[in-house]
Amino acid sequence: MNLFKRNIFYIILLFALTICAQEVPPIQVFTPQDYGAEDQNWAITQSQNNFIYITNNKGLLEYNGASWQLYDAKKDGVLRSVSVIGDRIYSGGYMDFGYWSKNTLGKLDYTSLVTSMDFSLLEDEVFWGIIDVEDYVLFQSFKRIYIYNTADQSYDIIDSDLRINKIFRVNESIYFQTIGEGVFEIENGKAQLIIPSDAIDGRELVNIYADDNGLLLQTKSYGFFSFQNAVVNKWNIDADNLLSNISVYSSKRLKDGSFVLGTISNGVIQLSDDGSVMLQIDQSHGLSNNTILSIKEDNNGNVWLGLDKGINVINLKAPYKVYKDEQGVLGTVYASEIVGNYLYLGTNQGLFYKALNVNEKFKFIQGTEGQVWNLKYLKETLFCGHDRGTFVINKDRAEQISSEIGTWDLKAISAAPNLLLQGNYIGLNVLENVNNRWRFRNKIEGFDISSRSFEFITSNEILMSHEYKGVYRIKIDDAFTKVENFKKLPIKEGFKSSVLNYNNSILYSFKSGVFHFNNETESFTKDSILSALFSGENYVSGKFSIDEEQNRLWGFTKNEIIFVEPGILSNEPKASAIEISNDIRQTKPGFEDILHIKDDTYLIGNTEGYIVVDLGKIQRKLDKIYLNSVSYTSLHNKFESVHTGQSIVLGNKNNSVRFGYSVPNYDTFYTSKYQYKLKGIYDDWSDWSTDSEALFENLPFGEYVFEARANTGGIPSVNTIYFKFTIEKPWYLRPLAFVLYVLIFLTLAFLVHYVNRRHYKKQQQMLISKKERELELEQLESQRQIMEFRNKNLRLDIDNKNRELGMATMNLVKRNELLNNIKGELSNSKSNNKIQDVVKLINSSLNNTSDWKLFEEAFNNVDKDFMKRIKTFHPSITPNDLRLCAYLRLNLSSKEIAPLLNISHKSVEVKRYRLRKKMDLDHDQSLSNYIIEL
Repeated sequence: MNLFKRNIFYIILLFALTICAQEVPPIQVFTPQDYGAEDQNWAITQSQNNFIYITNNKGLLEYNGASWQLYDAKKDGVLRSVSVIGDRIYSGGYMDFGYWSKNTLGKLDYTSLVTSMDFSLLEDEVFWGIIDVEDYVLFQSFKRIYIYNTADQSYDIIDSDLRINKIFRVNESIYFQTIGEGVFEIENGKAQLIIPSDAIDGRELVNIYADDNGLLLQTKSYGFFSFQNAVVNKWNIDADNLLSNISVYSSKRLKDGSFVLGTISNGVIQLSDDGSVMLQIDQSHGLSNNTILSIKEDNNGNVWLGLDKGINVINLKAPYKVYKDEQGVLGTVYASEIVGNYLYLGTNQGLFYKALNVNEKFKFIQGTEGQVWNLKYLKETLFCGHDRGTFVINKDRAEQISSEIGTWDLKAISAAPNLLLQGNYIGLNVLENVNNRWRFRNKIEGFDISSRSFEFITSNEILMSHEYKGVYRIKIDDAFTKVENFKKLPIKEGFKSSVLNYNNSILYSFKSGVFHFNNETESFTKDSILSALFSGENYVSGKFSIDEEQNRLWGFTKNEIIFVEPGILSNEPKASAIEISNDIRQTKPGFEDILHIKDDTYLIGNTEGYIVVDLGKIQRKLDKIYLNSVSYTSLHNKFESVHTGQSIVLGNKNNSVRFGYSVPNYDTFYTSKYQYKLKGIYDDWSDWSTDSEALFENLPFGEYVFEARANTGGIPSVNTIYFKFTIEKPWYLRPLAFVLYVLIFLTLAFLVHYVNRRHYKKQQQMLISKKERELELEQLESQRQIMEFRNKNLRLDIDNKNRELGMATMNLVKRNELLNNIKGELSNSKSNNKIQDVVKLINSSLNNTSDWKLFEEAFNNVDKDFMKRIKTFHPSITPNDLRLCAYLRLNLSSKEIAPLLNISHKSVEVKRYRLRKKMDLDHDQSLSNYIIEL
């Protein structure tokens, strides 16, 4: 170590010397985040069911041992005083006082008493004290005391011009102090001065207690005064010097007669009934804050502290004392030993010591800085097994006698009284006593495996366990200079395993169990009793400790510290358990250390210091479990609370039910665990759990009984809670629904019968209709054939008429062409009357309308509606136009039409043009096509 590091180390050592080794009771800490309110807590009370109530700047706090509940007060929410009186919880705060009572849902409802008064409060009045006597409840502010008669709800008032500091109840008498006047007693509703202010030098009183035939007056900064026979005297006690230097804000006299004083800046002080200091605890010893605003002793002797920041519970009656290394100077305790009147602690930071049973400072033994693995008192010498070797400790001095690094353990060698065998990081070594001085003699050759846990089998044979390599049997020569042979034994290696000799039997312990070693067969036999205690899921470490004086074997599990001792009337070992979980005790797994101090008192080292447990003070306290809340919900809705004292019937959709329960257990080291079952679906008890709530979701319909029980410190609760409830059947499984189902069935049966009848009747009708249709179809087919035959004949007639019309038309055309030709030839001959007559005769024949009438009749026979249609569409056309249309209908060309009209071809074109005009046809529309398609 260089000079700088050495100087830093000694500075740390000097700081360590200021650490007072005070062993304090366990302290449970609740932060504002834990209880969900503000920092300051002004008053504390407890109900008959052991629930705790605390007034906070934000309202009233309720604690049931498992969870906190905050109730908002009226006005600005700040409450200063609280007291449980009967089944009511009275509280006072800013401009209001009243009481809280439980409703049918297990929640608190507030009733203000101020609203019923026929007078007004003083401006900005705050109520700091509440006490009761007979049928009266008194509420104290700085200027008044309100006396509330609970029988007739009437009020009396005691006014004061001076400040009323506090109000006190001593037996059945009520006292209060006004600054500047003195102490008054309330008699028959009136204040009577009994102690003038100058009798106590005007000092402010914190509390008044009964004392023999008088009163004991506690002042804020000047200790105690006694008041007897109208005379005030100073009570001189050992703690006077301490009390003169502190300021007390709150105090409480406990059931055992001692006093607990809460100071403004120095934490808590406990005085015995004769005035000597028993305990002094401040923030450096585990309190959350040094300002104590309120004190309450609960029904089990725990002291509750309302702090300026947080809430603490001191388990004064606990069989445990705790030394907590708040500054981290000691470190983790790996070994402890008592030599003479001194306690030694070996830690990861060195070796410390102090005198037993004295609240003095732990002192560091110079030269031992670093990891201490082991402390052994052998051959009237204290040996310290260290990371740097082996030391001999003589009170406050350490002498290094071996530099072989990493001394795990030391054992006496029975065959050689002046020799010790030690296990080190790299094998085995021998220490020798020469001229009453121990020194390193030799390393045992032939074995270089780390030997942390070993035991002698014979005088020169040992059994050694290595966590990762296994269990070895090692034979050493008679001179203890070398290993003659060693072998690995047929058993599994185990993490954090160990071997030890208990009651002349060598035990090997690891996670799979505890085994007895048989030397002759070199085999291991499982011990069923010890294995059941120290293996399986509860396994933490195979490290055991032996209290030779009490013949007890100590071991550590996940949830308990267990010690085993021989039975009184049998050889079967008797096991006892201390219910302290590994999370709470904070021991170092694999390096647990327990030291017998005296009688039934033991010291247990941990990562923050140590715990002292007195087995004789462990009391079997029986706790009661309470059902705090029952609520239900349907899918995705909020939970609705119900009455916890009676069975309920829930709708089928409200089939998720939650239960809240707790044990008002306030012991820091004792954890309450719970089991539950729901008869009707889960008939077996659940596993033990610290959860104080059970939720059952989507329960089927039926009748259920919820049961829960508790276990605190290994002791079952005195009761089991029950709650019956029923989840209704869905509407479709209720009797009315079955009646409806029958009606529906009958209706459906009737409908089926009716439908079937209709169906078959319809089928019959369909068959009849089908036959009728078949007959009709046959008739229609016959008619169709007849019509087809007729149509065929008609078509033949039409074809014949068309042919006749065509032939007649062509004959007319040819005849008129012939007549026109003859006429032309005659016209070219010389004129004479005979020829002219012939021409006239021809013209007469050409213009003869009889031919047209014959043609028209034939045309109408073929297309009789044409003439009507064209007249309908074109009313302006003339008979000559109709004639032209008829010829165009027959698809005759202009050349063919000209002879029929006895006009020239050109005249036909003119007529066609005029006809187009009358018909108002487009220029590009064919006249012939239009007439044919008409």
